[in-house]
Amino acid sequence: QLYDLMTMAFKYQVLLCPRPKDILLVTFNHLDTIKEFIRDAPAILNQVDETCRQLIETYGSLSPGEFQLIRQTLLVFFQDMHIRVSIFLKDKVQNSNGRFVLPISGPVPWGTEVPGLIRIFNHKGDEVKRTEFTTDANYVAPQREGSFDLYGDRVLKLGTNMYSVSRPVETHMSGSSKNPASHAKENLVPNPLAKEELNFLARLLGGLEVKKPAGSEAGFRLNLFTTDEEEEHAALTRPEELSYKVINIEATQEPGCRAELSRILGELEVAEPRPGSGAKGEELLEMLDAL
Repeated sequence: QLYDLMTMAFKYQVLLCPRPKDILLVTFNHLDTIKEFIRDAPAILNQVDETCRQLIETYGSLSPGEFQLIRQTLLVFFQDMHIRVSIFLKDKVQNSNGRFVLPISGPVPWGTEVPGLIRIFNHKGDEVKRTEFTTDANYVAPQREGSFDLYGDRVLKLGTNMYSVSRPVETHMSGSSKNPASHAKENLVPNPLAKEELNFLARLLGGLEVKKPAGSEAGFRLNLFTTDEEEEHAALTRPEELSYKVINIEATQEPGCRAELSRILGELEVAEPRPGSGAKGEELLEMLDAL
């Protein structure tokens, strides 16, 4: 699970890099975090600094095309990994099928201009006309470029602690994804086995058809959410076509149900080993013979 979390987090960081060269800034953010952990160990800190120096020496002079090749190679490696991560699902930057929702707003890559202007040039290279257009997204120009030095302000937040409360999360979506209903329908075909599994659980517990209990008894309710507030919020935001009926399970009222449960419990009981029955190897052979 830790490996899956790491790979999906890094895939998200590579996808969101404004320009291919910013992959190096993401790596520096990773190493800067390591430096914070080992700041009281000078020997190890020098080793991490040496790693940063080698990264700068090796990758600092690469062209944008070479960085793009590195980025594409990484994305090819991650393209078939669609593991769902709870923090990404909660922040709505990942769909329920494990695919990421890329933002259409935010800062543009360093060295580029905010979209909205078309310049037309003649054959001599002189600008002859300008045309402006509006965009559906909210683009902003970056204030400064991140530092590629051994120490400095990386500006880019990708690669920092994604569990930080103050982390900015961009959840703007484009096209049909803006519609919550159509977004929920995407790759969310209800699993017909889900209801059957609950029915099977009900049969194991002893009964399926239940009448509403008299009095103030509310019965047993299975809540898959942490709190009732989360369940209520999910019920309000869930599309109506994906809602299902509640399946009540009753296993305590009928004597026959209790007898069935007792029989199942009896089958699960295992006799304790007899003292002095021989060596462990003999006990293992006896167990195999019993099977």
